[in-house]
Amino acid sequence: MDSRCDCSNGGDRLLNPILYNILSQMDKGGPSQDTFHHSSFPHRCNCEVRRTVCLVRPSEVCKEASAVLVKTVHFMRNLPAFKQLPPGDQYALLRSCWAPLFILGLAQEHVDFDVTDVPADSMLKKILLNRQESPETEREQPTMAGVSKLRCCLKKFWSLDLSPKEYAYLKGTTIFNPDVPELQAGLFVEGLQQEAQHALSEVVQLLHPGHQERFARILLTASMLQGITPSLIAELFFRPVIGQANLLELLVDMLFCRNP
Repeated sequence: MDSRCDCSNGGDRLLNPILYNILSQMDKGGPSQDTFHHSSFPHRCNCEVRRTVCLVRPSEVCKEASAVLVKTVHFMRNLPAFKQLPPGDQYALLRSCWAPLFILGLAQEHVDFDVTDVPADSMLKKILLNRQESPETEREQPTMAGVSKLRCCLKKFWSLDLSPKEYAYLKGTTIFNPDVPELQAGLFVEGLQQEAQHALSEVVQLLHPGHQERFARILLTASMLQGITPSLIAELFFRPVIGQANLLELLVDMLFCRNP
């Protein structure tokens, strides 16, 4: 069975013929007489992979997301074992885990949000502006497919109804990831992860006796975090706030440079 989106038949040109014609003529040096032919009406692709979206209530949601991000960084800074690691390892772990930790924070704080399709005029503006920038500055836009993964993950965690202690130890297993490349203290990080997993298992047994499958369900749900890209999180929740700034650089500044 061919699972391709029908919108892909004929290539990207069919996604929005008006935008395609405008940009094609820009490449050729100017518009032709048939640039706005009557057949070139906009066609919005309904495929989730292609649909670019944005927050419905960006001001409110971005404020809540920023508060969660601050708590996420503070959580890392307040872990004695994390502060014992070499600075290079701290940076590597931050780069690897900030997005999964942030999603756990969204789940713990029950931050809900809605998205809508990016307006056509905004799409045109972004495309025209991107043409003036270097390829390195172009960013992946949030799609409905990516947001659907995120919302599915959040709903899974909400259905588990984790306690604060369960969230804390689960965050520990997420931070101390020995699979991050080029760690100087990889064995130490692996031991910390095992300790966090053991502590999580004990608190699950204490709080939910008789539910032996709960620990496995928590770990299985946590595995969904790796399928959500940091770029989706950055663009959806923080680009409206930080503009052109690099979010990872801001996180590094928060983790290493601010006074407690």
